[in-house]
Amino acid sequence: MKYHLITLGCQMNLSDSERVSAVLEGMGYERTDNEEEASLLGMLACSVRQKPIDKVYNKIAQWNRWKNKRNLVTFVSGCLLPADKEKFLKSFDLTFQMSELAQLPDMIREYGVVTSASLQAPQPVMPRNEHIAQMWHIQPKYQSTYEAFVPIQNGCDKFCTFCAVPYTRGREVSRPSSEIIEEIRHLVNQGYKSITLLGQNVNSYGLDKNGEEINFAQLLRQIGEYGIASGQEFWVYFTSPHPQDMNREVIEVIAAYDCLAKQIHLPMQSGDEHVLIKMNRRHSMDKYRRIVDDIRELIPQATLFTDIIVGFSSEGETEFQHTMEAMHEFHFNMAYIAMYSPRPGAASFRWENEVSSDDKKDRLHRSTEVLKIHSRQYNETLVGKTLRLLVNGVDRKTGFSTGLTEGKINVRLDHFDASLRGKMIDVCITSAADFSVSGKLVPALSIVP
Repeated sequence: MKYHLITLGCQMNLSDSERVSAVLEGMGYERTDNEEEASLLGMLACSVRQKPIDKVYNKIAQWNRWKNKRNLVTFVSGCLLPADKEKFLKSFDLTFQMSELAQLPDMIREYGVVTSASLQAPQPVMPRNEHIAQMWHIQPKYQSTYEAFVPIQNGCDKFCTFCAVPYTRGREVSRPSSEIIEEIRHLVNQGYKSITLLGQNVNSYGLDKNGEEINFAQLLRQIGEYGIASGQEFWVYFTSPHPQDMNREVIEVIAAYDCLAKQIHLPMQSGDEHVLIKMNRRHSMDKYRRIVDDIRELIPQATLFTDIIVGFSSEGETEFQHTMEAMHEFHFNMAYIAMYSPRPGAASFRWENEVSSDDKKDRLHRSTEVLKIHSRQYNETLVGKTLRLLVNGVDRKTGFSTGLTEGKINVRLDHFDASLRGKMIDVCITSAADFSVSGKLVPALSIVP
């Protein structure tokens, strides 16, 4: 028996897919990249944007045509809005929430029953997360031998007006810190070099436990102390934080421990105060600026990544220029820039979308050009320096190895050795481009297995 699993959306869905794989392989299924030879076909979908949902409809239409020729079972889960889930009930054999993952084997064995009235009952506006701990107890089937994602919470309480996540994943639920530390210990003992803590708002970790759990800064400190005790070299990242809950203590802890990577992803979304209010972001530009100032003061070597939405409902040219000014001010190393797209379930879906598609595309282009300027300026400062590099692949054009620095700067290495993948090495940077640098391998003694 073979299964094929397609994962769409963010790193949280990718992490969830590793636990789905563990459940299926525990049933005796074998994973295949060839969907045509699988008898079980599944998708982890993402309702946050329309494009991934369109992909789901296209794929299930194809799979259902295959059912005329062979026996298949199809399923869908992931980050789903109730409205999307209700529509998928008519197309997929199984539709379930990730909190129900532990029951998936029973669903597969009796899938004809699972998709009947019990699942077609009216769905709550907010998903319920009381069983999410059952999913966290499942040992994931990691897709990499050196890079892993560790969920620390699920859901979000922020209700940004452009975002559907509270309606796809529910309210915030924090995972026990003891389980998080234990999973990190297991990964480090297995030789993992890059570990990313995942949550919709990692900064609010523990706040839902009313004092019965440590907060995010304390969690990072425990991880840092373990890093010292382990004697191993590894980097721990986190995503995504929210500026409202980010504080100086978190930055002080990152500065204090070598294993806490000196790269911070701090979503700005807009540089205009009025747009931020309309987005219900709950932070001002002054608050954002103070956080960046703390980062520059305490971790001057840190790289800074962000998220930006252009063309949000009623955003005019003046408001957009404030975002451009902020990009010039903060010199982001990377920005994930998206054109605003209304999503059912989010508050802004009910508003008139006043920004034309052409204006959105123009603002995306212009903001990307600003990003290029500051990314390249920083990359040029790296030329001549020796940096640690985690080798992660091969450059398609040259055939040489590629990797990421601690600050997640892409590096193309003028050397290829398949055995280096997943190892940390020293690299001398020789040249810079807009979003990457090139380098050469320094003596082999620098390689950490």
